[in-house]
Amino acid sequence: MAITSNTLIWNKEIECASRSAIESLQLERLKKVLTTVYEKVPFYKELFNEAGVRPQNLKSLADLKNFPFTRKTHLRENYPFGLFAVPSNEVARLHASSGTKGKPTVVGYTQNDLKTWAEVVARSLAASGARPHDVIHNSYGYGLFTGGLGLHYGAERFEATVVPASGGRTNQQIMLLQDFGARVLCATPSYAMNIAYTMDDLKIDRQSIKLEIGIFGAEPWTEEMRAQIEDKMKIAALDIYGLSEVMGPGVSMECAEGRKGLHIWEDHFFAEIIDPKTGELLPDGEEGELVFTTLTKEAIPVIRYRTGDLSVLNRERCVCGRTMVRMNRVRARIDDMLIIRGVNVFPSEIEKTLLQIDDLAPHYQLVLERHKALDCLEVHVEISESLAEKWGHFDDEHLEYINLGSKIQSLLKDSLGVTADIRLKKPSSIPRSEGKAQRVIDKRS
Repeated sequence: MAITSNTLIWNKEIECASRSAIESLQLERLKKVLTTVYEKVPFYKELFNEAGVRPQNLKSLADLKNFPFTRKTHLRENYPFGLFAVPSNEVARLHASSGTKGKPTVVGYTQNDLKTWAEVVARSLAASGARPHDVIHNSYGYGLFTGGLGLHYGAERFEATVVPASGGRTNQQIMLLQDFGARVLCATPSYAMNIAYTMDDLKIDRQSIKLEIGIFGAEPWTEEMRAQIEDKMKIAALDIYGLSEVMGPGVSMECAEGRKGLHIWEDHFFAEIIDPKTGELLPDGEEGELVFTTLTKEAIPVIRYRTGDLSVLNRERCVCGRTMVRMNRVRARIDDMLIIRGVNVFPSEIEKTLLQIDDLAPHYQLVLERHKALDCLEVHVEISESLAEKWGHFDDEHLEYINLGSKIQSLLKDSLGVTADIRLKKPSSIPRSEGKAQRVIDKRS
């Protein structure tokens, strides 16, 4: 498992440290952050007191399981600054969620936090196979969303040339990719597919752009989606993970050599996996809900934050040489689970089934409605360009339409146990994403 000559490791001393050294550092930093929040954040003092724990109760990393969880509702209930551990004059930047489900969640950063964030993103870029002085085209949204600015400042720390494209104006982005010669694309996977299909629509030769690496995150995506992107764009598609409540993009990153899980930067983030129903800690190798404790964040540290993301931890040494624990690609978000007539199903599981069918394009939406007190699922999915050309024109009475719809319906029933009505759509008829894709349209309310 030696590091190859082509492997770039941004901070080799810590990324390849021994497990004992990493865990010793984590314990030291855990003790400090628990003391900080207990003394400076009234919410945590009350939460710890109710649970009957104090910072001094932490003698080992295993003792963290006795401390209570932080949930997204806690951030909303303490809106806007109730969870901050520093005075307002030490906060250098504020970010916030969209607030579509009520009050937004607000997070802040001190100058040191921003330096840490840039550091972990720089590590992530190195792990992807990017090189300093590469041109990096950043299509993550800028603004209150952490994606755009998080990648931007990390790429500058990495000494790359950044194209701050943000989302939207896809035709112009393609032109910039051609003219500026970016080697790396940062975007949501759904927007990367949007770029690829727009190039097809405009009959733009793939050879006219120099992309080699795609760094994709901000939404769950499957191995099938990865295969589609790599085939369509002729790049290595790699997963980056982060969430605003913990830091933003750069909490973990998939390496180009291993491609078997994302390295968590453990000197800044302590990860656990729990049973989402009971809250009990699960051993490595078992899937459960991902929980993070920030170890160095100053403005708004979080203790045992429940992410709602389903993953698995793996502590085996990676072929790239890094020793930090890896997390599996997030399979799904617990909040995204759909219950259709008693059957639990995740959109990502439906995506996996759809992308196994060659005659379909990777553009779909799930429409939920209620008829006579029963929940009904419609799967709207586009057929491929080649199939559209073969069929010419079609409607829902077209024999081949009926046969393909029945095939999809049977596959979903057999693999997931869910019954769905299939609506095949013409190419480019489903709205394209310029950021996070809207996969589910719930009309039941």
